Amino acid sequence: LAGSVGGAAQVLVGQPLDTIKTRAQIAPKGMFKGPMDILSQTVKKEGFFALYKGMASPLLGIAGVNSLLFSSYVFSKRVVSPFGQLTLPETALAGSMAGAANAILASPVEMFKVRMQGQYGGAGDKNLRTVASEMWKTWGFRKGVMRGYWVTLAREIPAYAGFSSAYEFSKRKFTAVYGNDLPVWALLASGSTGGIAYWLACYPLDVIKSRVQLRPTPPSGTPVQYIIHEVRAIMAESGAAGLFRGLTPSCIIPAAASTFAAFELTRGQFAHRPELRA
Repeated sequence: LAGSVGGAAQVLVGQPLDTIKTRAQIAPKGMFKGPMDILSQTVKKEGFFALYKGMASPLLGIAGVNSLLFSSYVFSKRVVSPFGQLTLPETALAGSMAGAANAILASPVEMFKVRMQGQYGGAGDKNLRTVASEMWKTWGFRKGVMRGYWVTLAREIPAYAGFSSAYEFSKRKFTAVYGNDLPVWALLASGSTGGIAYWLACYPLDVIKSRVQLRPTPPSGTPVQYIIHEVRAIMAESGAAGLFRGLTPSCIIPAAASTFAAFELTRGQFAHRPELRA
């Protein structure tokens, strides 16, 4: 339940920034001048709520995704070391293991989200049900619903290694000063630190993932081959800077901060009120 509450907070707070980030990654060259132009044009042409385009997919899937992520993280920490507090390298290892498990559900959830965000208010725009139906009927499970899984897996491993170690580092620093019962602002700051580390650890892979998932046809070749193909295509279009398009809105703090603050606060309620666990 704590993971689901945290995930819902992440989607509701972070979806507008995620839409700007994704459009920066996938929009045709020259369509937008930068993140602020994406914001301006999206609101002007499609309305404010277009910033929440694609939100239905993560909202529907967030309970499963975050429950899997947080439970995998708790399990992974026990596997890495059952003896007390983990070191930061051990925490990073546990985070990477949880990220690998999380990719199984995160990949289809994000694929549908990206395909919704890649529609720009035209007459041919489709709703989530139509997008999901077409992907299933045309390409099936592996090449349709799970398109981009291997890139998502490659992204999640370093991303959650970075997230978990940065989050724990920040949280431990605050705990040393304020004790175990941290104020909400300290949880928000720790979540923000983790979120920035998440994106810095994996961002070029996220750009590649978005492009692969938006393609009209499945990528060909092995995962390594089509990842290299996308890197070359991005470099040809925009140079090395193309691998980091949309990074700025990703590093703005509210989404990651709200996720772990909500998670920790909800978990704390369960810890202090045993009747809620019944």
